[in-house]
Amino acid sequence: MITASTGAAHAGILGIGSYRPRRVVPNAEILEHIDSSDEWIQTRSGIKERRWADDDETVLMMSVNAAKDAIADSGVDPAEIGCVIVATVTHLYQTPAIATRIAVEAGAPTAAAFDISAACAGFCYGVAMANDMVRGGSAKYVLAIGVERLSDLTDRSDRTTAFIFADGAGAAVVGPTDEPGIGPVVWGSDGTQHQVISQKESWQEAAGSYNWPHLRMDGNPVFRWASFEMAKAAQQALDAAGVKAEQLDLFVPHQANMRITDAMRRTLKLPEHVKVARDIERQGNTSAASIPLAITAMRESGEAKSGDLALIIGFGAGLVYAAQVIRLP
Repeated sequence: MITASTGAAHAGILGIGSYRPRRVVPNAEILEHIDSSDEWIQTRSGIKERRWADDDETVLMMSVNAAKDAIADSGVDPAEIGCVIVATVTHLYQTPAIATRIAVEAGAPTAAAFDISAACAGFCYGVAMANDMVRGGSAKYVLAIGVERLSDLTDRSDRTTAFIFADGAGAAVVGPTDEPGIGPVVWGSDGTQHQVISQKESWQEAAGSYNWPHLRMDGNPVFRWASFEMAKAAQQALDAAGVKAEQLDLFVPHQANMRITDAMRRTLKLPEHVKVARDIERQGNTSAASIPLAITAMRESGEAKSGDLALIIGFGAGLVYAAQVIRLP
């Protein structure tokens, strides 16, 4: 008979950290390359400025900084971390996984380590897997990271995307807790709409042109899908966790677009006391990194505090999505 592994009865997020690139890029700089206006950008997206990484702010460097902050916040010995999960679409090497190098520099050199490609839902995917690992017994502590350098894949002359994408990293340490700290994940995909957010050129085509591939997005169908279908997924996550909207302290959706955030809030009928993350205004859309970046911003501003109940939801290319209720460390 095979012996089954057993883990903790409950798991939760024990620490959160993030890294924001030094360089601030205002809309005025974006407008040097596209025919638009600051008013149009802010009206369409809510973005006033974003962060773009300098050459030394690599996927590895940003991830390690965010990871070390999360580990320090958790109080966990990094040597006890049993797995490192990195969600990214902008680590530009097929192999090895960047997670292996991050594990070494974060102080967990023998941890299992792998990357996942789940676009803007990547952090929520990582948290879901970490929760299952801790409860299933395959790791006592798991480090989940979302990191992107989307500026590398941004066509600066594309009026539909040039103002949206940005760079950064966020991380969370997941481990055993006395009470449930992570609700059941509600996740899925709709591959029939895979083309509405996608990489424009294959790596083979990009190599032939001596340029990086670029991202493309068809804004209108993405807006409709995210605003309404994702509100349904968010409600399902509340129901799965047994939490009512009025019990929430925070709503932290993927920072894709301020109008999408507002539409989801209205559909969910969130009470006024529920604070809503609006990090996109100053940070831009950082895909897999956006949710932990937004949480740390709310903690730093005093909007979020230890023990707060938050609904998080990530959604993006694929089209993929994931949502869960979490309690802040």
